[in-house]
Amino acid sequence: MTAKSRRKLLLLLAAATTGLALYNNLLARRALAGRPLGRFIHLRGTKLHFLEAGHGQSLLLLHGNGASAEDFTTSGIFGEAAARYRVLAFDRPGFGLSPRPAGGPWTAGAQADLIQAAAEKLGVERYIVVGHSWGAAVALEMARRHPRSVAGVVVVAGYHYPPPRLALAISALPAAPLIGTVLRHAILPSLVRLNWRWAMKKIFHPATIATPFAATTRGLASRPSQLWSISAESFLMLASALFPNRRYAEIAVPVGIIAGAGDQLFDAKAEALRLQTEISHSLLDIVLDAGHMVHQSKPQAVLAMIDKVAALASVAGPVSGTAL
Repeated sequence: MTAKSRRKLLLLLAAATTGLALYNNLLARRALAGRPLGRFIHLRGTKLHFLEAGHGQSLLLLHGNGASAEDFTTSGIFGEAAARYRVLAFDRPGFGLSPRPAGGPWTAGAQADLIQAAAEKLGVERYIVVGHSWGAAVALEMARRHPRSVAGVVVVAGYHYPPPRLALAISALPAAPLIGTVLRHAILPSLVRLNWRWAMKKIFHPATIATPFAATTRGLASRPSQLWSISAESFLMLASALFPNRRYAEIAVPVGIIAGAGDQLFDAKAEALRLQTEISHSLLDIVLDAGHMVHQSKPQAVLAMIDKVAALASVAGPVSGTAL
């Protein structure tokens, strides 16, 4: 190939990459435009978007990696819980309508402190927190770091003891400088959309795919900005696997642990059983015929666990001290 031919090829590749990036950014804006708008709270140099409904004991809902607050509206948990709780479902930093400011890693601890600060600003003095998947790590950190505010925790399909895996390293690549920028803006959005049904089958197996979740999340999860957040949290999970610093035994509030027996992402049942042995005052429910998206497939199991933890929390009362 001559030098002139190589230049033409490079120009064609650059043009194609730019065109794909512009197209993907257009689709990203459309995905956001179709979202239900809740409220924003500004604090610590950023803002959090959240949905709120109901009255009574405060209940905070935290979605997993790649999802948004709508994970809980499409499952029905948000609406049903609002009949007896004051429910706040947050877009965690970098997901949905909440930005993910640069400058430092948004670890589970950092997010726990941010959500706690938001709760305080909203006048929420004591609450139950529910976390799915990576959101479960944030929920447990909230209980450990802020025991005076957290009345109880429900973790759903939590990856509590992640082993080092090559898949985590690969998933973290789009967060890298330069090459990650090209991947996120030009290549990965199309790949995510093309493989969306396969991904949904994997996370829902053995249950059927919940169409409302799959339809609303597809556009959000393929946005370049959200792909960066997904990759960043994959990197944090890898770091947690390589340099574990888990202190679950310090958690003194009631904890409900839920896992799908058929989870194909990891051995969720074994993770849940291990966590139960480490945390006193914990309840366990291994849900049959459900996978990683157990809260979508079996929302009543999650709602029942929330009620059980709330009942235990009302008997136990506030926990004194802090565990930072």
